[in-house]
This record gives sequence, C-alpha cells and structure tokens, in this order.
Amino acid sequence: MAKPSDLRQTTKAGALFVTCFLTIVSSASAGEVNEHCTWIQHYLTPVPDFPQAGIRFQWYANLLKDPKAFHSVIQNFANRYRDADLNAVIGLDSRGFIFGSALAYELEVPFVMIRKSGKLPRAVERVDYSLEYGKASFEIEKESLAPGDKVVIIDDVLATGGTARAAKELVERLGAHVQEAAFLIELPFLQGREKIGVPVYSLLSIEEK
Repeated sequence: MAKPSDLRQTTKAGALFVTCFLTIVSSASAGEVNEHCTWIQHYLTPVPDFPQAGIRFQWYANLLKDPKAFHSVIQNFANRYRDADLNAVIGLDSRGFIFGSALAYELEVPFVMIRKSGKLPRAVERVDYSLEYGKASFEIEKESLAPGDKVVIIDDVLATGGTARAAKELVERLGAHVQEAAFLIELPFLQGREKIGVPVYSLLSIEEK
C-alpha cells in the first residue's frame, strides 16, 4: 500500500479514482454502492480485534487527514441528495457526526444528532438495540424533527445494521420519513442492509475474503 504522503500527492494531481481489488456489491431493491469510490480503499488501515476480539475494523483516519479526499467523499454524498428535498441530515453517535455535519453544511439543511443514552439534555425518544459486539441505546430529542420531515441517516460503517435500524425507529417515532441510509463503508457479508428497512447507499463495499 502506498504511503499517506504519496496518496496526498496522488489526490492533488487529481487522480483519486484508482483501481482496487474489491468486490463491489449492488442491490437495486435495497440501494446501491458507488463504484467510482473504490479509491477510498487506499486510505484504509485494517485494525484487528477492535473494538473487541474477532472484529477487523477498517480505520479511515488517513482519509480525514487529506482535505481533498474528505471533500470528495462529502461531494459524492451531496451530489446524491442535493435534489432530494431533505428537511434534515441525521448523524449517528459518534463517527456519523463527522460525515453528517459536513453533508448538512454542504446541502444547507439542518443537522440532527442521534446520541448514545444520557447525552442529550432535553426530552428524548429512546430505543435499545443489539449490535455485533454488545447492546446499546440511542436517543433523539423529541423536538428535533416534525411529522412528515424527510431525512437521510448517515454513519461511517454499515456492519450488522443494528445502529441504523435503531435510528430509523427513532426517526419514525417522531413521524418523520427516512429516505435512505448512507455510509462511507459497507461490509456486505454481514447483511446489514437487509435489516435496516430503508434503501441503502454506500461509497465503498468491502467483501470479506
């Protein structure tokens, strides 16, 4: 793999779209994968046994360190949702805030946080859910959305789909509608998109070998 400094030079030269040896998975009924974003793979560092033993985390810190690469990610999302007439972008605690707030800024729509239990100061809706390495709770402030609002949920990685499904449930309790769930990275072998219940869009799909 190229060094991060080499990747920054590649980005500055305008050659973001490089070839990666990945399996790109697409589902017309459940959503799709952006096949032009395979260059993101070059910014990933696989971290074994994180956040617990047996899990191989795809860490993208090098992408966030490269402003042009990060901007390209946000533009890919923005180009998809610019004409979707959204009322808000929903970011999931905590790494979904990175992409969600930047996307909301780009689209000039409100950004709404879904947070882990006990982090929001006003009246909330709460849901408990299971994920691949334990149990957790999500909360959203009741006044965050209005009935009929159209939103996109965004997070960094789609694994088993538990967090996104919980977020969808919270949004629907407030009477709003989830147009789509969006992710930087999808791990399709965990079949998360089938469990969420809304269309899914991901920039990069990594099939376990």
